[in-house]
Amino acid sequence: MKKWKSIADAVIVKDRDVVLVEPKTFMNLSGQAVNSVMAFYKIQPADVLVVVDEVQLPLGKLRLRPSGSAGGHNGLKSVIEHVGRDFPRLRIGVDRGHPDWDLSDRVLSKFPASERNIVDRAIARAADAVEMFVSDGIHVAMNRFNAAEDQSTEEEAR
Repeated sequence: MKKWKSIADAVIVKDRDVVLVEPKTFMNLSGQAVNSVMAFYKIQPADVLVVVDEVQLPLGKLRLRPSGSAGGHNGLKSVIEHVGRDFPRLRIGVDRGHPDWDLSDRVLSKFPASERNIVDRAIARAADAVEMFVSDGIHVAMNRFNAAEDQSTEEEAR
């Protein structure tokens, strides 16, 4: 697994084999790890769900898509470079923070205590979205987790 430049564990989710991969490369090289694992296990892009943080989304909002662009995300740019555009992705909103802040400080720092409740709820919902992707597919997961009423939980938590 060291040649993949990642950590990979096989787990069972809803009676299916799933490989969870956390690339240990720099974000802008993470496509190398994803591509290597996909090649080893002979996984098709449509069966991969890439989960990323997203500064362009409000804190806690989830957005699932079956394919698309990188939208400025360096990790997704790398995966697209190595795998192509046609893989599902789950973006988890982390918000950009104050416009005067350095963006790298936002994405590399811990969340402040005032945001922790929203972040914890988003993580739990993202885990549910991943499980639904595995068991029911991207479109069912999109219908459930991209729904406007599902996003209202963040407003309530604030």
